[in-house]
Amino acid sequence: MTQPTVTGPSFLALQVRDVEAAATFYESRLGLVRAPQSPPGAVVFATAPVAFAVRTPLPGTDLGSGRPGLGVALWMASTDTQGVHDRLEADGVEIVTPPFPGPFGLTFVFRDLDGYAVTIHDAA
Repeated sequence: MTQPTVTGPSFLALQVRDVEAAATFYESRLGLVRAPQSPPGAVVFATAPVAFAVRTPLPGTDLGSGRPGLGVALWMASTDTQGVHDRLEADGVEIVTPPFPGPFGLTFVFRDLDGYAVTIHDAA
């Protein structure tokens, strides 16, 4: 009998305080596009290879109890990392780490509306 295996992430979601505000942020600041369908309480984006969403917090989740996402690294690929950085910076979004040459090309980190640190890097 063979051991079952996991092939990797298939869906990522951030629990946020205001789903519509977070969805608008990711649309307007990163250019993400909403998927045709989303479950109640969430907005799913048409991202690849893994779907990404923002959603209402699960019962018992207190987003005010500390830094959201502490200990989790969320990286997103971009075809124009410098352009995304410049747009976020111009819009007053907090840049945690300015652009630097990283293992996947130009890389930087910003903080979203809920305080999640999100890394943007060059697409392969």
